[in-house]
Amino acid sequence: MNPPSWNNWPELLALRAAHPQAQVVAGCTDVGLWVTKMHMRFAQVLDVTRVQELRRVETHDQHVAIGAAVTLTDAFEALVVQRPQLKTFANRFAGLPVRNSGTLGGNVANGSPIGDSMPLLIALGARVVLLSVRGQREMPLEQFYTGYRKNVLAPDEVVGWIKVPRPADGELLRAYKISKRYDDDISAICLVVNMRIAEGVVQQVGIGAGGVAATPARAVQTEAVLRGSAWTLEAAQRATAALRSEFKPISDMRASSAYRSEVLGNLMQRFWLESQGLRQINLESFRLEEAAQP
Repeated sequence: MNPPSWNNWPELLALRAAHPQAQVVAGCTDVGLWVTKMHMRFAQVLDVTRVQELRRVETHDQHVAIGAAVTLTDAFEALVVQRPQLKTFANRFAGLPVRNSGTLGGNVANGSPIGDSMPLLIALGARVVLLSVRGQREMPLEQFYTGYRKNVLAPDEVVGWIKVPRPADGELLRAYKISKRYDDDISAICLVVNMRIAEGVVQQVGIGAGGVAATPARAVQTEAVLRGSAWTLEAAQRATAALRSEFKPISDMRASSAYRSEVLGNLMQRFWLESQGLRQINLESFRLEEAAQP
C-alpha cells in the first residue's frame, strides 16, 4: 500500500478502516520472518512508522506515553531514565539491530508469550491505547490479550500508545530474564516484580510473567497473597508457593514445565534476598576477578 501522502494518525486510521485486511507493520522483525521463512505474501501492507505522532515519547505528570512506532531502543531508553535498574534487562532484549528496528508497539501487538517487554509493562501497570476512526479506548495491558497471539484489536484499530506510570515513592523493581544464553537470546522465563513497601508492609505489587502461559500474564493470585502483608521471609515463601501454583507452563525446546515452575519460585526468592540488600547472586553483579580470589 503506497498512498500519495500520509504521515499523521487520522490519515492512518482512515486507511486502516478502508483496508482492514492489510498487514500492519513497523520494524518488520517478525513479519519479515513470515515472508522469508514461511513464504507468506501480503497484498497490502500498512506501515505505522510513517506516522510521526506515533514515533514520539511524551512525558506527563503521571505517566510516560510511548508511541507504538517508537523503536525498542528509544522506548527502553525512556524507561531506563526513570528506572535505571532496568538497564541490564533492556540491553538483554534481543540484539542491537533488532532493538534499533523493532518497535514497542509491534512487540506488544505481536503478543508472544515469551516477549520480554510485556511482563515488564504489566508489572509497571502500563495501559495500551487503541485507535480507530470511531475513537480511542484504553485498557490495562494484560486485558489486551485473549489467547495465543490473539488480542482485542478490532479490524479497523491499531495500537497507538503505551502509557507507563512514572515511578512511585518506595518502589522496589526487579526484572529477571532466564535464557540459555545470557545475551541475544529468547527467554525461557521472564519475571518482573514491582513492589511498593511502606513501614514494612506491601502497599502495592505488580507481577508480570512470560513463558508461563499462552499470553504474557499478570500473577494476580500471587499479588493478592502479598498485598497488605508484612514483607517478611514468610511472606516471600508464601508468594513463592503461590507463583509456582498459579501457572501451568508447557514444556518446549527452551525449558520443561517443571523447570519453569521451579524457576518462577526461585526468582521470587531472589527478589526477597535482593530486597534485603544481597547483591552477589546474579550475573549482573558477577566479577570474574572477585570469584578467582581465594
